[in-house]
Amino acid sequence: MIDFCSIEIGEIGQTITGKTPSSKFPEDYGKEYMFITPSDNFDDKTIYQTNRYLSEVGLNKLKNKILPAKSVLVSCIGSAMGKVIMNNSTAITNQQINTIVVNSKYYDGDYIYYQLRNSYKLLRTAALGSTALPMLNKTEFDKLKLSIHKNLSTQKQIAKILSDLDAKIEVNNRINQELEAMAKTLYDYWFVQFDFPDANGEPYKSSGGKMVFNEELQREIPEGWLDGTFETISTIIGGSTPSKAINENFSSERNMSWITPKDLSLNKGNKFITRGEWDVTELGIKSASLKIMPKNTVLLSSRAPIGYLAISTKQVTTNQGFKSFVPKENYSTEFVFYCVKNQIPKIEAYSSGSTFKEVSASTLKTINISIPDKGVLENYNNISKPIFKKQSLIELENQKLSELRDWLLPMLMNGQVTVGEAEEQLGKAVQVAERFGA
Repeated sequence: MIDFCSIEIGEIGQTITGKTPSSKFPEDYGKEYMFITPSDNFDDKTIYQTNRYLSEVGLNKLKNKILPAKSVLVSCIGSAMGKVIMNNSTAITNQQINTIVVNSKYYDGDYIYYQLRNSYKLLRTAALGSTALPMLNKTEFDKLKLSIHKNLSTQKQIAKILSDLDAKIEVNNRINQELEAMAKTLYDYWFVQFDFPDANGEPYKSSGGKMVFNEELQREIPEGWLDGTFETISTIIGGSTPSKAINENFSSERNMSWITPKDLSLNKGNKFITRGEWDVTELGIKSASLKIMPKNTVLLSSRAPIGYLAISTKQVTTNQGFKSFVPKENYSTEFVFYCVKNQIPKIEAYSSGSTFKEVSASTLKTINISIPDKGVLENYNNISKPIFKKQSLIELENQKLSELRDWLLPMLMNGQVTVGEAEEQLGKAVQVAERFGA
């Protein structure tokens, strides 16, 4: 039988809140101390960099306490209310974060992090204020009770299982960031700087390749290249929303994927997307005259907001907040993706609307782009496709690892799954990862 104890957060360690320096004194900001606020990234377990840093001057003026590494930080206001993170190095917070410096004699810091992460609903429910701006002050935060495993060794074992999963996800994210930088550099080098390999394997423009001024583009492009628009390289398709008054139009079960801009915002950091929050049924597809787009369609959110981008991994439909690009023959998804991504500043500039900005399909069809010759495109595809495939596999693996972690988290915390059973599940996850080749 697993022994638990009910402990107030204030008994787990020292709870610390901070202050915010005035923007009137720029000398308070510098590079010395991470200054963590709820606006920083709370999506990962560990925070490595922040939007702002404080100087020694700012620290001394505020008299904020310096938080040791691996403190447990809980956002206690607004939309980030209840989100938890740990700092990888010494840091300072503002007054909207309650930080627990865990008493390591009795409690494991990583375990407390996961316990608080598992207590998201408890934190949100305890918050005061309006629904739009919930707040949880230090006094009320310290009174909240958590059900804790009494045995410190068990705490450490549970934390290690969950930490190993998060560490693997983090490593995968870093690999994908490197792959993304590689893929973007390749596109820019070939199609922005025009230094694709010439017949001799030398960079075309830098080696004196002939450039010709193009009137439509108002710039020089390589000889033999043409000007065109997004319509030259893809078919542009809009979406729509079936009536939400008819329940049969939608399903949370697997039917046809229906993507909204909100889904892309939640998918931020990923290049690929498979499903959104809701699928549409055959009835919903017919009622809204939805067009089913093929796998590897490039999805662009065209309003509220403009500029989220993803690639579908299967057939999809979207709501009206999208303009999607189905690549035409000879033009790969990889090329179309970066072609659109590179033009997002111009797309945003061309948007219009009083309530919110939106870009229309007709506007997208007027944006001029350079069209490479067939040989260059074929060579680019041969290099870029393996990079995109690797990224897709890594994202899929992370999805499976995240699902396993999110399933194990409450089970381990309430004793429904033992450490041994969780380790067995973790071993299976490793085998799946090896099959992906990640």
